Amino acid sequence: MTIQLLTKTRKLSQILNLGIFGVFVLLYAPILLHWVDGWLHKNISTEHEYFSHGMIGLPFAIYLTWLKRKQWQRLANKTHFLGATLLLLGGIFYLSGVTEWVNLSLPTILSGLCLWFKGIPGWRLQRFPLLLVFLATPTALPYLIAPYTFPLQSFIASSAGFILNQLGMEVIVDEVNIYVGGKIVEVAPYCAGLKMLLTTIYVSLMLLYWTGSFSVRRIPMWFLSLAIFISIIANIIRNTMLTFFHGTGQTSAFHWLHDSWGGDLYSACMLMLLVPLLNQINSYFAVNLPASESDDTTLSGE
Repeated sequence: MTIQLLTKTRKLSQILNLGIFGVFVLLYAPILLHWVDGWLHKNISTEHEYFSHGMIGLPFAIYLTWLKRKQWQRLANKTHFLGATLLLLGGIFYLSGVTEWVNLSLPTILSGLCLWFKGIPGWRLQRFPLLLVFLATPTALPYLIAPYTFPLQSFIASSAGFILNQLGMEVIVDEVNIYVGGKIVEVAPYCAGLKMLLTTIYVSLMLLYWTGSFSVRRIPMWFLSLAIFISIIANIIRNTMLTFFHGTGQTSAFHWLHDSWGGDLYSACMLMLLVPLLNQINSYFAVNLPASESDDTTLSGE
């Protein structure tokens, strides 16, 4: 009787899980398809496009969740009151009809489900996949940051002007405007490299997790700092090239790097530099860091 009862309970649990998964897919499949379509075809707002790193981050989050499925099953079924709160809040967000709130309902409901079924241990197990989902969720963050990017815009314009002057071109820089060949190029807020910077941080977190580098305190700090530095330098070079193309009348090259797939290729090449950079940092700390410097608390959940 006990075995039959356990088998029946397990089947009911599986049916419940499938039902919840089915409802979740029906609710969010259209939203996710809209995100991906907008990221691929760039037919959405500039702010939305800033979260295109979700095309690699969301599948990675699903993959990590799949890897952790046995650990999840071994956790005791333990409901946390915060789970119900987040599920209710996520439902309100979804039903509000406001685009940003509907988007934010995804990570909210996922966090609520983790807490509802497995409590705090379940949330801890899935915290990194949840972080990836949250950071890939389109919000108004780029719009809110844009007004404060003027110092970065001015720095990029000055650097681009300096480089072009060294190449023998007659360039005048006026705050965020670059005058070359009788033409003007403006380093606008959305040309200040925010998208590249957000993508760099996102991919850096993925690499840190995948290599287990969160277990050493200093590695994430050094790696993220250098990754941000590389992102800024790469954006200065990109803006210098754009200014050169525009000033010399190379319209097709300008649009290829600015609007077309050339910009994506450039960003991908920059992101590839992060892999050998992290390998070098890991190698350095493996040799020079005492064992006592390691932090046993990691985001891996292993």
